[in-house]
Parts: sequence; C-alpha cells; structure tokens
Amino acid sequence: VQLQASGGGVVQAGGSLRLSCAASGESFTYDDMGWFRQAPGKEREFVAVVLWSNDRTYYADSLKGRFTISRDKAKNIVSLQMNSLKTEDTAVYYCAVFTGGRYFSASAYGYWGRGTQVTVSS
Repeated sequence: VQLQASGGGVVQAGGSLRLSCAASGESFTYDDMGWFRQAPGKEREFVAVVLWSNDRTYYADSLKGRFTISRDKAKNIVSLQMNSLKTEDTAVYYCAVFTGGRYFSASAYGYWGRGTQVTVSS
C-alpha cells in the first residue's frame, strides 16, 4: 500500500504546476484524500481535500481560487492544480488518506506519501 506523489519542481512566481498522487492498494479506493504542505521551519498545513462520496472539495482559505484538487476514481489518482504560484507556496507537498477526524488537521490522515518538493522562485 503506497502513495506516490509527483509533479513537483521549480517554477517562477505566477506559474503553474500540477501535482499527482497515485494510490495503490484496494483499501484506499473509497477514501477521502487530501494534500498538505510543509515549508522549512513550519508546521505541516492543510491544502485541500476531496471526498469520495460526493466529490466535494474543501480548501485552505488562503488558497481558494488558485489551487484545485481533483480525483480520477478509475485510476485512483488525486491531483492538485496550482496556479498563480507565489514564493510562499514553496514547500514539500504531501498527499494523504483521511482516516477520521477534522479534514483540516494532519492528525486526521493515517497514510502519507513521501512528498514532492515545490519551489517557486521570484
């Protein structure tokens, strides 16, 4: 059972990146999945979550309008489209499987990928 995040890289401010997270393992098929990020010296923070049951999405308030989370249920891939990137978006981005609790809390996610680095240059 694994979560593999990809798509990170270096981009100039104002640019876009699309992250993907491939989940393997049948037990993840019907789970809500989210993205978090962690910048150097900071706590891991919630980015977005997509619910399996109704495809409803929730975002960190500061990211609404710039980031879009989506899910390909057939392939069990969760993506994060990031537009109008800012230098403060620089962080390691993690995908995770929700296992119970508050969607905005990292402690509610029981399975994590290894993360992918996103660096936004000025």
